Amino acid sequence: MNDYLVKAVAYQNQIRAYAVNSTATVAEAQRRHAAKPTATDALGRSMTAGVILGAMLKGEEKVSVKINGGGPLGTIMVDSNAKGEVRGYVSHPQTEMEINEVGKAVGMNGLLTVSKDVGLMHPFVGQIPLISGEIGEDYTSYLSKSEQTASAVGVDVLVNSDSTVKAAGGFIIQLMPGADEEVLNIIKDRMKVIAPLSSMISEGSTPEQLLEHVLGSENVTVLESMPVRFQCQCSVDRITNAIISLGSEEIQDMIETDGHAEANCHFCNEFYYFDTEHLQALKEVAL
Repeated sequence: MNDYLVKAVAYQNQIRAYAVNSTATVAEAQRRHAAKPTATDALGRSMTAGVILGAMLKGEEKVSVKINGGGPLGTIMVDSNAKGEVRGYVSHPQTEMEINEVGKAVGMNGLLTVSKDVGLMHPFVGQIPLISGEIGEDYTSYLSKSEQTASAVGVDVLVNSDSTVKAAGGFIIQLMPGADEEVLNIIKDRMKVIAPLSSMISEGSTPEQLLEHVLGSENVTVLESMPVRFQCQCSVDRITNAIISLGSEEIQDMIETDGHAEANCHFCNEFYYFDTEHLQALKEVAL
């Protein structure tokens, strides 16, 4: 099954809901960063919630999420957009706990920061202290406190013994303005008794079925679906333009000092190399 996300309403339009199967997307991030299970779990949960935040946007709008709780994982960064494209990395992908405790690996002494580029002069930035480091709870807290939207976030990743990803996915459920808050309490009670999301996904549950498990099949109306994938914005052209922007003197210094230039994208771990001949050509453009 290819990764995809669904948007839905429920309880007579009192609820808006999003659910996603992000298995292949998280697997691609794990492969690119050679991440250990704990790091994969934390990054995968963050990317899953992040891609849903992106799906709430429109057109060319984008969102970036930064999580740093002071734990051994360091910083988790996720970028996503309204097209279902997402990328992410963790500072220390080799981090592994004896027991896969994401909260301890992320830490609680820090912040979750969300920056939304919606086409204005400055991005909208919201920030909250982490409450658990378990990702889902922290995203719930962010949406409730910073965006003042009563929400329930569930994200989960199942990692195989060889560090590959068996299943990943999640949902965000939000109360619409004027809705009965008791509806959200009912949903939270249902969340306590359903099977782990990753287990349901690994057994074949679709995003639609995830919402049916959480909300009740009789309550869900799916509005649309969209593909989801790991997609980085880096490219040879972008790196080339960045080098040119340094100016001819800086490029000449690279040639004289190292004889080459190297660049590595944190998000996708792609490596770029420019030899002396290439740098000489870029220097001519920069003049």
